[in-house]
Amino acid sequence: MSRPTLVIAGATGFIGRWFIERYHQKYRIIALSRSAMEPAPGYDKAEWRQVELYSITSTEAGVAGADLALYLVHSMSPSARLSQGSFEDTDVLLADNFARAARNQGIRQIVFVGGLLPEDEVPEDYSRHLRSRREVELTLASTGVPVTTLRAGIIVGPGGSSFQMIERLVNRLPVLVCPAWCQSATHPIELFDALQIIDYCLDRPSTFERAIDIGGSEVTTYMEMLATVAELMDKRRIIQPVSFFSPGLSTLWVSTFTDTPTDLVTPLVESLRHRMVARDNEVLQAFPERVNFRSAAQRALAGNDRLPPLPPRRAGQQIERNTVRSVQRLPNPRRHTATYVARLYQRWLPVFFRALVGVKTEGEKSTFQFMGIPLLRLAFIPSRSDNHRQLFYIVGGLLTAPDNKGWLEFRSVLGGRFIISAVHNFVPALPWYLYVLTQARAHKWVMVRFGRYLAKLDH
Repeated sequence: MSRPTLVIAGATGFIGRWFIERYHQKYRIIALSRSAMEPAPGYDKAEWRQVELYSITSTEAGVAGADLALYLVHSMSPSARLSQGSFEDTDVLLADNFARAARNQGIRQIVFVGGLLPEDEVPEDYSRHLRSRREVELTLASTGVPVTTLRAGIIVGPGGSSFQMIERLVNRLPVLVCPAWCQSATHPIELFDALQIIDYCLDRPSTFERAIDIGGSEVTTYMEMLATVAELMDKRRIIQPVSFFSPGLSTLWVSTFTDTPTDLVTPLVESLRHRMVARDNEVLQAFPERVNFRSAAQRALAGNDRLPPLPPRRAGQQIERNTVRSVQRLPNPRRHTATYVARLYQRWLPVFFRALVGVKTEGEKSTFQFMGIPLLRLAFIPSRSDNHRQLFYIVGGLLTAPDNKGWLEFRSVLGGRFIISAVHNFVPALPWYLYVLTQARAHKWVMVRFGRYLAKLDH
């Protein structure tokens, strides 16, 4: 029998690299990467494709030919020199692109590895990180492709960032101060158990259109995990619970002593206030030999399993400089279409600026002017637009650099409750630091004001 073709979005991450290493003989794997890879001669573990996940066209080309998809994307790192907007909004945008590309290319299942969600809490009370993971679940399922969500807590294995933070804290601090969040119940799972469960769910119809909790054989707390790792590393550590550490102080403390950016630590710390324990289900019952945290940590610390290396980046790639990405979520209580909102924006702008800024439209092109001076020119792309998404190329104007290849879009997401307004790969004409202090701030401020206007519309 021929192997099914599996496309992995987020293939350069911890889980993606290990899945390729373990299952490349079972699946024909397409691995997606933002950088072009140059595998060594004879490398046959995956076909690496360079993809810009912010572009639907590029994403469709990336997933073309795949039967199944594994979605491991989490947009915590900036993708341009200046990235405006939250990781939640970027995650929704990327998931919407992927869901549309998967539908258009006939993919029959998406498996998404998300986060455990707390019992007896409503989504409004979730941390930003967990609320974002839930939004990604909903967005991936919004185009009709069957989605299997595997909700996991900390995944313990060689190269995993969460476990590395625990290891570094134990290694570097003789006294470990444990705020209240360290004592919340959590349910870690060993990497190799998680990989087996992912493989089990792929192309299994009984798991389609379901969210399935996964965890190891035991429930524990972060304070107990710190003590276990200290014992395994033969480190004598004083572990002191306290009640006065705020999330902000905790983030600074963890970030400083683990050399981890605060943008990565903050969502984790915020999520740890929840009790996150996997609910029993038949998928977990199919794997009764799952290991506990001690065994998983012992294996990760032993160093026998090393994170599989990535193929080298292709030589001669040009590094994009001075690019801008700006992603804002706008409230849309009346659930207007993206078409309506894009047209409304062009009508609203001159009114807001009391005619100092005007919009001149000729056919499919619009020019944004300041007292008659053309600042930005946009070209509407009808062939790639619909009521769900309106796409405009940024094609000129005094504020645009000659080598600009950017685009603007308005996107309806999460059942139309929100509109995403996004600028991608824009290259400004202004000197960089002047741009950051002026035009970048002005754009963000204008979109915030437009969002307020949109929220108050009564028709």
